[in-house]
Amino acid sequence: MAAMDISKIMRLLAHRFPFLLIDRVLECTAGESITALKNVTMNEPFFQGHFPDSPVMPGVLILEAMAQATGLLAMETAPETIDDTLYYLVSIDKARFKKMVMPGDQLIIEMKMISRRRGFWKFEGVAKVNDQIATSAEFICSPKAK
Repeated sequence: MAAMDISKIMRLLAHRFPFLLIDRVLECTAGESITALKNVTMNEPFFQGHFPDSPVMPGVLILEAMAQATGLLAMETAPETIDDTLYYLVSIDKARFKKMVMPGDQLIIEMKMISRRRGFWKFEGVAKVNDQIATSAEFICSPKAK
């Protein structure tokens, strides 16, 4: 079970500030699962407009953080693809928002690989705050050459 610091995350993901939404990987088992961390701070650029008097992390960005975690899991599962492949999001299904994510929260993202068939990778997972599910969803991504 490998952890990843921000340096390794930045080597694997093409995203950069302000769109890099994973701060650390706590655990990763190739082909199985990943647990990642996003520290949510008031300094996030989206809080200026969503909503200034009552800041809430946008649900689409929670889903993006979950998708980035699936990309990291995919690259750890197929390390031979790291240099020449990007994993593109194909679909999000069964997305549910159960708890608001606010500045000061630690978002813990837990994703599991469900299947890998004919160029499509399927994942399911949750994003939690204080052990309570904030968001759950299923994702499908597809690797494409850079």
